[in-house]
Amino acid sequence: MEKFAQRFAQKSLREWFFKKRRKPLILRGARQVGKSTLVRLFATENNLELHEVNMERHLYLEEVFKTQDLTLILDELQGLTGIIRDTKKSLLFLDEIQAVPNSIQSLRYFYEDRSDLAVIGAGSLMEFALADHNFSMPVGRISYYHLGPMSFREYLLARDPELFDYYESLTLDKTIPLSFHEKLLRYQREYMFVGGMPEAVRAYTETESVSEVQDVHRSILDTYIDDFAKYAKKSELVRLQKIFRFIPLVEGQKVKYSNISSNDKSSDIRSAIDLLAKAGVCTKIFHSDCSGVPLGAGRKENVYKLIFVDIGLMNNLLGLTWNHIRKMDERSLVNEGAEAEQFIGQQLLVVEGGNKKPELYYWLREGRKNNAEVDYVIAHNNTIIPVEVKAGKSGSLKSLHRFMFLKEAPVAVRFDLNLPSRQLVKVSVNDEANRYHRISFPLLSLPLYLVEKLHVFLESF
Repeated sequence: MEKFAQRFAQKSLREWFFKKRRKPLILRGARQVGKSTLVRLFATENNLELHEVNMERHLYLEEVFKTQDLTLILDELQGLTGIIRDTKKSLLFLDEIQAVPNSIQSLRYFYEDRSDLAVIGAGSLMEFALADHNFSMPVGRISYYHLGPMSFREYLLARDPELFDYYESLTLDKTIPLSFHEKLLRYQREYMFVGGMPEAVRAYTETESVSEVQDVHRSILDTYIDDFAKYAKKSELVRLQKIFRFIPLVEGQKVKYSNISSNDKSSDIRSAIDLLAKAGVCTKIFHSDCSGVPLGAGRKENVYKLIFVDIGLMNNLLGLTWNHIRKMDERSLVNEGAEAEQFIGQQLLVVEGGNKKPELYYWLREGRKNNAEVDYVIAHNNTIIPVEVKAGKSGSLKSLHRFMFLKEAPVAVRFDLNLPSRQLVKVSVNDEANRYHRISFPLLSLPLYLVEKLHVFLESF
C-alpha cells in the first residue's frame, strides 16, 4: 500500500473492529479530510469485503430506513452492494450518512439485533442533519471517531518514511543533530503550504507540483462554499462567504464581531460563525479561566478565537504561494505568528481528538494593565500546562510569566524554531498593586515540528 495513504486512525479502526461488544461507528469530520478513503484503506489492509453505499446517491433510502425494519433495510442495501456472506470478514459502509437521517437512528438496531455485522457511517454535515430531524439519537449504542486533516507526522510519513522513523525514535534526552533538525524544519515549512488535506498531500507526493497543490486547494475551497447552500438560507450566503474568507485574517485573535463586519448584526455574525464551526470549516478556541481540570468548566462562551480547518487551505485563501512561505523571515514577517499558531493548534486538535470531540482552550487576561494571553492551554495528567507559540527563534514570554505567577502550573511549554531544551526560568512579575514577586518555573522548549510528541515529552519531563 502506498506510504502516503497511511492514516494513524487505521489503528483506532482496528481496535474498534475487534471489540467484543462492538457498536456501529460514525466517522465525523469536515469535507475532504479523508473519511471515505480511511474506511477503504482499512478494509483493504484487513482483507475485508467492503459493502459501500453513498447515501447522497440513493436518497430514496430515507423511506426504507424510516420503517426501522432491519430485515427490509439490509435486503435493500444488499441489493445495492451485493450479498453479505461472511460477517466476520465484511464491513458495511454508509457514506454521507447525514443525507438519509433516519439511517442514523437505525444504527441502534444494528447494535441490538445484528452486532455480528460491522457498520461504519461517515458524515460531513452531521450536526445539520440532526438539527433538522426530530428523533432520538441511539445514545450508548453507537461510537464516534473525529477525523481531521492529515497531521504533520502523517505528512512526514508520506514524504520521507526514513526520516519519519527517526522522528518516532526521538526522546527528550536524545540530542537531535543539526542536519536532522534543519531537514525537519524544512518539511514543517513545506506542510504549511501543502497542509493536511489528503488529496493535496497525494498531489504533492506524486508530482511535487506546486500548481497541482494549489488546484486541489481551490477545488476543496469551492466545495466548502458550495456546501453553504445546503445548510444556510439564501439571505445568509453572502455573509457566510465573507466570514469564510475573513477567518484566516483574524487567525489567533480574539473574535470581535465589529472587526468582521460593521454592516451586520453581531447576532448574525455569531450565527454564521456557529454554522461554519458546525461544518468543521473552523474551530472555536475558547478562553478558559484555567481554575482547574477539566478546562471546559472555566470556559467563557463569548470569548474565543478561531483556527481554520487546515493551514494549506488557509494560506490559499490568504493568497500565499509556496515562494511566499518558503522565503518567510521568521523574525520580521508579521503573519507568521498566526502561521505558527495555526500549525500548533491544528496538530493539538489531532492529539486531543479521535474518540472524543477535540477541544482546545487558551487563556486571556484583559484589564487596564497587565494584559496577558497564552496561545493554548492543555490538560496533562490532571494538571494545566500553558503553551506559547513563537514564530521565530526568540520572543517575549511575559504572558507566560504572568500565567505561571497566577496559576502556578508545574511546567510551561514554548514552541519555536530552536532545538529542544529544558531550563529553569527565574523572573520578576508584578501584581495588581505593582508589587514585584520573584518566581521560578521549569520551561520545556520544543521546535514546532515536535508538537505531536508533546504529551510523551511531558511524561519524561
